Amino acid sequence: MGTPRVLVLTSTLPAREGDGTPAFVADLSRELGREFEVRVVAPAVPGAPAFERWDDAGVEVVRYRYFPSRWEDLADGAILENVRARRSRGLQVPFLLGGLARELRRQLREFRPDAIHAHWIIPQGIVARRVAGDVPIVVTTLGGDLYALNSGIARTQKSLVVREAAAVTVMNADMRDRAIALGADPARTRIMPMGARLTTVGAQHPPASPASRRHPLRLLAVGRLVEKKGFDVLIEALRRAQARLELEIVGDGPERARLEALAAGLPVTFAGQLPRDELAGRYLAAGVAVFPSRRAASGDQDGLPVAMLEAMGAGCAVIASDLPGLNEAIATGHSGVLVHEGDVDALARSLEVLADDAELRAALGGAARERAASYSVQAVGEGYRELFREVLGR
Repeated sequence: MGTPRVLVLTSTLPAREGDGTPAFVADLSRELGREFEVRVVAPAVPGAPAFERWDDAGVEVVRYRYFPSRWEDLADGAILENVRARRSRGLQVPFLLGGLARELRRQLREFRPDAIHAHWIIPQGIVARRVAGDVPIVVTTLGGDLYALNSGIARTQKSLVVREAAAVTVMNADMRDRAIALGADPARTRIMPMGARLTTVGAQHPPASPASRRHPLRLLAVGRLVEKKGFDVLIEALRRAQARLELEIVGDGPERARLEALAAGLPVTFAGQLPRDELAGRYLAAGVAVFPSRRAASGDQDGLPVAMLEAMGAGCAVIASDLPGLNEAIATGHSGVLVHEGDVDALARSLEVLADDAELRAALGGAARERAASYSVQAVGEGYRELFREVLGR
């Protein structure tokens, strides 16, 4: 019997290594490649080759075309937010689904997978359910499609996908409850977050002291510039805080112009997307990393941001919103600080306390580094390899 084959379906994948696009699917696919023959199927994005092979893991990547290249940008970033930013992109959605269905049929003939790993219920899970026949499907949802997209038709389709999946993986306990409410089998629905590259684990932050006029506390916020990340809340908290603070925001997205306007006159720098190596350096230089996530008007919210885990692994003191997933990774007062989502004053007070207490920052950062080890790419990868062994009956 040959090496089992796993076909990974995703809509988020870096066009190039270190281009700033979230790489959790790429990381997990490499981990699966340690034991299985893995091929990743993703939509075309500007600058990405139609085919490539990651020689370090033996993983192949195929990108399919779905729209005239001049306008083909739906999957360049987060699909939901791209559509919200420009409604005309919604015209690409049926073509994206059709392109994925055609490519999946081709892969079923040529690659002949033993199992499929569909990242997101919508659209990958829906298309896989309709096209894959009797090939077992593992569905992973990171939050956006589970928390949002709850109209009658979308909810019905999500229910069909999770009911028929060989396994469903989610980022936190709240998401597990929601998936089960949709009809997922509790015995096959597991909390298995995405892994973080903790390459900076064990590195020490430079000696710190209370924030002062000469040495303000450096804050770092990382994520796509969209409503659910809550960066506007952080900017307002920075304005109200009675402490010397500097903030750097790493990431890009449709809310950048609005956030830059909100930050006018404040010590806030917008760095855009950064390669992983540069981002690792930012974590080490930061005094505090802040993740002020909240529920967006659409219902979307973070499941468990990989960037937060990376910050913890780098030994940052972390402030985050008290939301499902985030509050499972952080024990408030021990491995970080939790504040109620959207509470500007509470966030400002937390910033003031950490700005004034270097010993507390160091203690929180050390505990965060230890906590993050269980979320490493390697640890999470072994969990997923075991899951696919079970699905494949090995």
